[in-house]
Amino acid sequence: MTRNRLVAIALTAVLGIVALGFFWSSSNSSSGSGKSSTTTKGSPDLPDFYAVPNPLPESSSGTILKSEPVALAGLNGSMSRVMYTSISELGVTIAVTGLIAIPNGTPPSGGWPVITWAHGTTGIADSCAPSLKPDEFLTMANGLLDAGYLVVATDYEGLGTPGRHPYISGNSEAYGTLDIVKAAQVFPGANASKNYVIWGHSQGGHAAMFAGHDAEAYAPDLNLKGVVAGAPPSQLLLINAALQKSPYKYYVLMAAAGLNAAAGDTSAPLDKVLTPAGLTFLSNVDTMCTGELGKASASVDLSSLQLADPASVPEWNLLLTNNDPGTFTAPIPVPLLIIHGGNDEQIPVASSALLFDQLCKIGQVEQRWVFAGQSHAGVIAPSSNSMLSWIGDRFAGKPMPDAIRPDGAVVQSCPGS
Repeated sequence: MTRNRLVAIALTAVLGIVALGFFWSSSNSSSGSGKSSTTTKGSPDLPDFYAVPNPLPESSSGTILKSEPVALAGLNGSMSRVMYTSISELGVTIAVTGLIAIPNGTPPSGGWPVITWAHGTTGIADSCAPSLKPDEFLTMANGLLDAGYLVVATDYEGLGTPGRHPYISGNSEAYGTLDIVKAAQVFPGANASKNYVIWGHSQGGHAAMFAGHDAEAYAPDLNLKGVVAGAPPSQLLLINAALQKSPYKYYVLMAAAGLNAAAGDTSAPLDKVLTPAGLTFLSNVDTMCTGELGKASASVDLSSLQLADPASVPEWNLLLTNNDPGTFTAPIPVPLLIIHGGNDEQIPVASSALLFDQLCKIGQVEQRWVFAGQSHAGVIAPSSNSMLSWIGDRFAGKPMPDAIRPDGAVVQSCPGS
């Protein structure tokens, strides 16, 4: 309990920043890895490490292209920045960046169990990539390292690497989240176990669910033990109406830009949902992270940027449906935990209630914890101790439904489970 309490404090400090969408700016430090004769950067302002070999070598996903140590004062382990291969939504081999943090000490038999962390919304611009400022990762990393977990953290496709980030594109998020676990298996000195848990909050909750859904087919040599999804976006056909007057209305524009990046102009035609003014405003996503986007859109009437609700346009209706975890037709093959704050101001708590019921109907082994009165980020502190215990139970192979009953939470399990 003492260890969990210390880890919870660390998690709260860093994830409160992430869940609120505070952006991480680009670092001015240079990298130590050599570059190939031809490279491509997503942005010329990025450190040299983010220059991608062009063309990419033929390799399987999860192949490490390069790495560099991260000197991070106070880290209770070692950390490296990595670039590894993954697959885009369109099936093309791409480079993705992220972080790998390895505990001190001797790994247990079979290696360090792995937590792959899917980050919350930071933005679409390259400067929003979390690995650019790893000190923001320190407190969370220390808590998990001290608990004996190897931690991997993807930036996702297009954050820090060429191309626009496919925001809220489920498979793209999933592949980046899973491929960094593959990369850890071959990373020198990592001693990574094949056993892993996926965990994310907000956009990361969406990513965690799609990674869990894709894991069996995409990463069959790894052993997924559980999925934790905090405030996962779902019910995407309703998102436009829900966010029209919200301070987070720019999420609609981010989703438009991201899904267009994933699917292309034919399958995701922007001119069917945005006015010329909307198309012009959309370019802000390539230079601004969430804090700046919030300010830029504060006085903008979202309806003036839109031609139509995306749900009413056939191409966009299909995209939103396909990227909604509520439309899964087969369960994630491991236990799922959904966590939500009762007063979430960004992702309505009713959405995860619908999601929970939708997944129960297809046989998902799952639990849902709702913390009354808690906000989008505020739910992290009261849920962290119990969440860490729940994760530990999955690695230990304990049965579901888990007996954990967090203070202040309503706990749901599917009927009959």
